[in-house]
Amino acid sequence: MREAWVALAGLSAVFLFEMLDNSVLNVALPTIGRDLSASATELQWVTGVYAVVFGGLMPVLGALADRVGRRTVMLCGLVLLAAASGATASVTTAGQLVAVRAAMGVAAAMTTPGSMALAFRLFDDDGLRVRATTLVSTVGLVGLAIGPTAGGFVLATAPWQVLLLVNVPIAALAFLGIRRGIRADRPDELHRDPVDGAGALLGTATTVLTLTAPTLFVEAGTASPLPWLATAGAAVLAVLFVRRERSARHPLLDLSLVARPLVSSGLAFKAAASLATAGLGYLVTLQLQLDWGWTPARAALGLLPQVAVLIAGGALIGPLVTRVGLGRAAWLSALAVVCGLAVYALLGRLGYVWVALALVLVAAGMRVVGVVAGTNVMRGLPPHRTTVGAALVDTAGEVTTGIGIAVSGTILATVFTGGLAARHWTADQAARFDEAVTWAGLALTALAGALVGWGIARARRAADGPDGPHGTDGPDRVAGGR
Repeated sequence: MREAWVALAGLSAVFLFEMLDNSVLNVALPTIGRDLSASATELQWVTGVYAVVFGGLMPVLGALADRVGRRTVMLCGLVLLAAASGATASVTTAGQLVAVRAAMGVAAAMTTPGSMALAFRLFDDDGLRVRATTLVSTVGLVGLAIGPTAGGFVLATAPWQVLLLVNVPIAALAFLGIRRGIRADRPDELHRDPVDGAGALLGTATTVLTLTAPTLFVEAGTASPLPWLATAGAAVLAVLFVRRERSARHPLLDLSLVARPLVSSGLAFKAAASLATAGLGYLVTLQLQLDWGWTPARAALGLLPQVAVLIAGGALIGPLVTRVGLGRAAWLSALAVVCGLAVYALLGRLGYVWVALALVLVAAGMRVVGVVAGTNVMRGLPPHRTTVGAALVDTAGEVTTGIGIAVSGTILATVFTGGLAARHWTADQAARFDEAVTWAGLALTALAGALVGWGIARARRAADGPDGPHGTDGPDRVAGGR
């Protein structure tokens, strides 16, 4: 039993890294921009490349872990995490930092999918299993909540590199705990089905091109053929990916499961919340420090409303679900996210009180969505496919995190003129920044609103149609016989 709790500490450290990473780095973007003379596009990729790589590789690396061993893949990922984080000490250019962040995204894709599965495997008693998985997720959520605040205070006394170097001891703790407390996977616990290599390659390439195209439009301009080729390539690869997954004997992603109303609604709500959280966090951090001239420590204090809601909001989830039901709680919380974005887009430049209100609304919505959206996905899947559902939820969150940052950064780079990280802006630059924030906020609101609308429609179909959780195509039946 003691070894199990040692292992649980290691798994909690893994999830802490995954949730803490981007949130703690956002507050350092202005400092990084000045130190490395980074452009707005480069700053966008400092955070965005992590989500792109993580989201693109997680399904295939999760499938690989099911075949060669979750523990083995996770330990290798922790070694890569420590090495990549340690390399931060020698970074001197924005390009080098982007490469480090990409390597950290690979490490996260190797470690995160197996964390909950291994935590569940530590105990035979269901009560202990619930406590274990709850502890792991709570540690990660606390990391997400306190990341910007902690990062702001660290920057007041230490260089920004410390924010990434801290991953080295976290990786070491996780490695020791998992290696000591978790046994290696037995042969009978591993899959023998071949990995859909073609599907993995097509899916990853589609994700990368989709998130790269907006940046290319800014860098090369609409007159250049490069961004148009990237957009066309993403569309073609998406079609090929769908055709491959429909015809493959052992698909990487069973599209018949994704099409189920409860599954698609849960993924849509999760995607909307992740898009909003990432985009709003990126814009608010730059606004407080670059536009309003706040220090990193003061900007960290400005994010405290979000921190408080993320930590304390968990106590409200149970009563809310009990009062209005799981489905209504999902779309109400998703609508709160959209309302928060709208408040920021239309009123955020008028004063901090509106920024704080936007942060509270988005955080409150995300706190509920994080629970009920995942539950909806699990309810809509057969019992032996819930691991696939967990990977889908994580992938949807990470990909839309990258999209949120890409949309915000691309619009900012398009509208703003001059050096974003310059210490003194002209009046015209300040006005252009406000304009960019408004347009970026409206774009995020429209995207999140479309996702929420789709999610509500799918959830209603799940409740009324034959594909609901108790219908003929419910969780006890797998389409296509798979």
